[in-house]
Amino acid sequence: MANEGSKQAPLLVLGKISEILNAFTLARPSMSLREIQQQTGLPASTVQRLVTNLVAHGFLDRSEDTFRIGVKMAYWAAAAAKDLDILEVINPALKDLRDRTGETACFFRSEGAQRVCIAVAETSHALRREMSVGKIAPITVGSSGRVLLAWDPDLAERVLREELPQLTESTVTDRDELRGLVQQTRSEGYAITVGERIDGASGLAAPVFDSAGDLVGALMAHGPTLRMPYERCVEWVDLVVEHAEQITRALGGRYPA
Repeated sequence: MANEGSKQAPLLVLGKISEILNAFTLARPSMSLREIQQQTGLPASTVQRLVTNLVAHGFLDRSEDTFRIGVKMAYWAAAAAKDLDILEVINPALKDLRDRTGETACFFRSEGAQRVCIAVAETSHALRREMSVGKIAPITVGSSGRVLLAWDPDLAERVLREELPQLTESTVTDRDELRGLVQQTRSEGYAITVGERIDGASGLAAPVFDSAGDLVGALMAHGPTLRMPYERCVEWVDLVVEHAEQITRALGGRYPA
């Protein structure tokens, strides 16, 4: 029995360490000891002891009274993600998001002043807004475009020097207004747009990052505004952000510092 107990003890510790590491999210990249304790429900003394050891071994980094996932973790994450087909990670998340919302889920990357769809899981509804792999749209319109600009300041600055195309009456064509909305997206961690690219269509998007903290692309839920009014998009923010974060974690990614 003593031997059995000695085998279980390390597993219990690993479980607690996993709880601490999993408490950090893209929306909550840094926390104090008290916040970690509140998120995990572990005793304060246990949190303090384990966090101290995690810092000592590079699993966590400390800045004054707050902690975040250690940069050292990126080296291991990069090795895990090497030769990984990104679509193998993205497609299951898209299908799950589609099934959870009932709406089309897609993934966009930037291509200069355009955004291109590289993966899609289509809704089963007869009324839908067409989306397909290879679909291209101006990066200055729509929620996924706003996300792509928010985490690529150089691209945003280049794009905002040019005249902004107007696709609908709701398209934002004022550079200063769009600049403010891009900054808001970066601050909030997601973007919602209604009728900016197509009249009667809504989008909700969140960012995905790699192991260096660089933007990989934007995950988006997309559908008719009749089924996706602004209020419904707000209700789905956590769901979309969680799926984007799931892809980031699977890629060994991390939120940029």
